[in-house]
Amino acid sequence: MISMTVLAILGSPSQTSRTAKLVDRAADILQAADIQLQRSSIHDFPAQALLHADFSSEAVKQFQQRVARAQGIIIATPVYKAAYAGALKVLLDLIPEGGLTGKPVLPLASGGSPGHLLAVDYAIKPVLAALKASDIHQGVFAVEAQIARDAHTQPQLAEDLAARLEAAVSEFIDRLPGRTPRRPVAPPASSQWLSQRISL
Repeated sequence: MISMTVLAILGSPSQTSRTAKLVDRAADILQAADIQLQRSSIHDFPAQALLHADFSSEAVKQFQQRVARAQGIIIATPVYKAAYAGALKVLLDLIPEGGLTGKPVLPLASGGSPGHLLAVDYAIKPVLAALKASDIHQGVFAVEAQIARDAHTQPQLAEDLAARLEAAVSEFIDRLPGRTPRRPVAPPASSQWLSQRISL
């Protein structure tokens, strides 16, 4: 019986983006662990509610409730010029101050080249820390060429990317409140990033 919930906040303006394919694969891994993945994107909101950050909007209230109820959060975004997508910023601005307190967060990002690799550290993590996320995973960065374009098939990821994503989601699961860790603590982020650089 599924009793835990993780919320994926998708920062891509496209519903069939490569970043969304990372979330699709993460959903399969979570489901195998009896964890339900819910998703929120800018397509769930009226344009005016997003434009004005209208906290009185019913859609915004529902989003905030989903964030509050989730045991963990996945942040998924494309990276443009070493910065995360504006659509993600719009959604993160709807989360009240301290809204991620006590929640582990797994960042997933995709970009056109390995040159955007450190965007997770330098652009995304400071925002998550400001929202008081309890435990920010080092994350997974995917070069877009590692993700198949076809939107009508199951997510097709390069073998090394699929392995890194499975390891990261498994570690994230172990960090969820009430979960008993099943594997050793991950090595420091610096060594993780090094291995990702090599695999890219």
